[in-house]
Amino acid sequence: MTLEELEQLTATALSELSEASSLEGLEDVRVRYLGKKGKLPEIMVSLKEAPKEEKPAWGQAANRFKQSLSEAHSSRKEDLLASSTPADALDVSLPGNHGPLGANHPIRQIMHRVIEICDRMGFTVATGPDVETVFTNFDALNTPADHPSRDEQDTFYLSDGSLLRTHTSPIQIRYMQQHEPPVRIIAPGRAYRRDTPDATHSANFHQVEGLYVDRNVSMADLKSDLTFFAGEVLGKGAKVRFRPHFFPFTEPSVEVDFTCHVCKGKGCRVCKNSGWIEIAGAGMVDPAVFNAVGYDPEKVTGYAFGMGLERIAMILLEIDDIRRLYENDARFLRQFA
Repeated sequence: MTLEELEQLTATALSELSEASSLEGLEDVRVRYLGKKGKLPEIMVSLKEAPKEEKPAWGQAANRFKQSLSEAHSSRKEDLLASSTPADALDVSLPGNHGPLGANHPIRQIMHRVIEICDRMGFTVATGPDVETVFTNFDALNTPADHPSRDEQDTFYLSDGSLLRTHTSPIQIRYMQQHEPPVRIIAPGRAYRRDTPDATHSANFHQVEGLYVDRNVSMADLKSDLTFFAGEVLGKGAKVRFRPHFFPFTEPSVEVDFTCHVCKGKGCRVCKNSGWIEIAGAGMVDPAVFNAVGYDPEKVTGYAFGMGLERIAMILLEIDDIRRLYENDARFLRQFA
């Protein structure tokens, strides 16, 4: 291709663009000349092959070709759009159609509230993967090899030997492996267990776990912090009950209950006639856990707790069945937007 042929090609292309009578025809012309398989790539090849003394003229001609065609295409497109739209197609005086605004799911709202409260208590947020190893989910947490939670009937195992975390405690293990004490973190997130769904249980649920490790941390610190947390979540008159319990990763251990929001402590099907709803498991970190992550249990102590966000949502939002949170009924969820 010569420079004269390029100038003639530019004139022909501009003429075809100005004569295009539809948006489809205009697009065909654009593709034919400016597309990846159009004339422009051929022009760029001719530019590369042109003699050195002709390259400046070729470069200017190629730029004129591309710029003039692009401007002509945009101008013609505007003309076609204007001519195809009736003058009365849009009545700006009519009221608009406003769709409903989105909102956080109740569980997300509760998670944000819990994080905000814990932030004021001096905790920072730590995160980790949903798919964990047996070591971080069980071994490092001092869970015996014959513990029921390791059974396939209770835990979702994957084909490569990993598993869906049964709690967010593995985040604590990972954090301690990477950070020296003092440690003061919370670990919010999803957890998975082979549980039979009922009014207070789900196979896919949310937890927030806390960990505080330093010198001279005691059970008194744990009880005072959880009591403060309950008061911030439920109000200053909230009732909290601590019951002795056993967890492999804490010693001593306690279960923490809040008064049932449905029956106010009288007993109903939601609280299984106990008057209380179990919210958290907690206790002093077992020395075996410290050994697993490289901490010296002779120098540091710590407490850990874990609670279900769905249970807190049931209390705060007065929901009688945890399954309502996952049925995606917009009429139900709209109440909490």
